[in-house]
Amino acid sequence: MRIVVAGAAGFIGSHLCERLVQDGYQVLGLDNLLTGSKANLRGLAGNSNFQFLECEIIRGVEVEGPVDGVMNLASPASPKDYMDHPIATLEVGSVGAQNLLELARRKNARYLLASTSESYGDPLEHPQVETYWGNVNPVGPRSCYDESKRFSEALTMAYHRRYGMQTNIARIFNTYGPRMQLDDGRVVPAFIGQTLRGEPITVFGDGSQTRSFCYVTDLVDGLIRLSQSEERYPVNLGNPHEMTILQFAEAIKRLTGSKVEIKFEDLPLDDPKVRRPDISKAGEVLGWTPTVSFEEGIQRTIGYFQQTLEAAVAGN
Repeated sequence: MRIVVAGAAGFIGSHLCERLVQDGYQVLGLDNLLTGSKANLRGLAGNSNFQFLECEIIRGVEVEGPVDGVMNLASPASPKDYMDHPIATLEVGSVGAQNLLELARRKNARYLLASTSESYGDPLEHPQVETYWGNVNPVGPRSCYDESKRFSEALTMAYHRRYGMQTNIARIFNTYGPRMQLDDGRVVPAFIGQTLRGEPITVFGDGSQTRSFCYVTDLVDGLIRLSQSEERYPVNLGNPHEMTILQFAEAIKRLTGSKVEIKFEDLPLDDPKVRRPDISKAGEVLGWTPTVSFEEGIQRTIGYFQQTLEAAVAGN
């Protein structure tokens, strides 16, 4: 079977491509490299079952030959990236998503949308279940990402209802692991990077806001299971183990053996106060639950960033 993965050179996309090739699929990876990197795909170099095409999906997607599945992970995903590229984020979530849906329709292929827990905004229900409609600011600084994904979800359901397409929607919660960018503004690389450089850890607000963190291999397994399912409505994928941002900062200090200080700064506008998935549906429909513990995953991630920083120093 042949799968097209859009956003293939990104953090999650590159791990997904590796897993699909490992499982015996032929994979065509698409990416415009706005926030992704070819370096993330080094492990697939020379593999005859993987092809890469640098392209702009907002300009149309033409793929020769059969396609059995289209997996859409194309979008800036970190607050820094989508705030730096708000129009591109909205375009890829609208025009780009429709072009990928049209590709899947022409090829009679399955289609999976990688949506986001940001669809819930700053939630008034906790934990978040898929039937919750969310509390989203449509004109706030994060709206370019929130609304692009909400539109992508609506578009996906419209294609399913209008054309009978086999579609899936994954709402991805905080995911971490190797190949994240140190400077992407997300809490995992930010805290680890600051700690390894001996800098104070920057906590926004008083650190009481909560997050839950899912290791990337668990997330990829969930995406693949969902892509093979008959579930058409959104499914949460994430790890329900919840902690405060302050607890996370202390954990990074402990696991790195660091004595750096923690400094506090003002909370950004519309920053969610709580975020934890209810994954009951994923368990029932997909038989899926995360298996990598927080400490195991964070240790792997710390090791990756240590190597990244050492390579950067050696390069200078």
